[in-house]
This record gives sequence, C-alpha cells and structure tokens, in this order.
Amino acid sequence: MIISLIRLLLDLLAIVVIVDVLLGYVMDPFHPVKASLDRIVEPFLGPIRRIIPPVNRIDFSPLVLIILIQVVDFILVQIA
Repeated sequence: MIISLIRLLLDLLAIVVIVDVLLGYVMDPFHPVKASLDRIVEPFLGPIRRIIPPVNRIDFSPLVLIILIQVVDFILVQIA
C-alpha cells in the first residue's frame, strides 16, 4: 500500500518535471504556473545541477532526475 503511494508520487513528480521543461520553452519564467512548477521541481534539480552543470546552455538535470526517479521506482517494484 505505502509502496504504491510512493510509486504514484514518483510518477507525478516525473510528469511535473516534463511539464516544467516543456513550459520552459513556451512560457515566461515569471508566469504563475511556471513559477509554481519551478518551486516544486527546483529542490530536486538544484543538487543535480551542482554536480552536472549545463553543457552549452543545455541543462541535463531534468533528464538525470527522471532517470533517478525510474531507478527508485524499479527498486520499489523489486522490494514489493
């Protein structure tokens, strides 16, 4: 039961990361929706950005975060 809830939250976080990245291309960064998503995602992306800085203005931290989410999800499936 608790593992299912954690997996659901991980899936939602991955979706929020993807939406945040996509909105970053089309929406003003100060728009309330974009700012709200940034507040949710930034605590997870910040530490990754300190380890893996952007390369030629391309930020790979969302991709790394999604991969980490998938790894944690896989581990939870193996535990359950």
